[in-house]
Amino acid sequence: MNIKIFSIIALIVLVVLFIVQNISIVEITFLFWSLQMSRALLIFFLLAIGIAIGWLLHAHFKGD
Repeated sequence: MNIKIFSIIALIVLVVLFIVQNISIVEITFLFWSLQMSRALLIFFLLAIGIAIGWLLHAHFKGD
């Protein structure tokens, strides 16, 4: 198996385990807004935002 594919699968497994262990409800406060949501959902949103920012920055610096 390719080492890159193995690394991606291992990272996905670790992320899923981390999210499953953090399903409690947390309160997020930003400026005037306050929101309660699952910690796992918050982690997922932050991960998705990080991937999107990395993808956009990669495209910007690559010159596409």
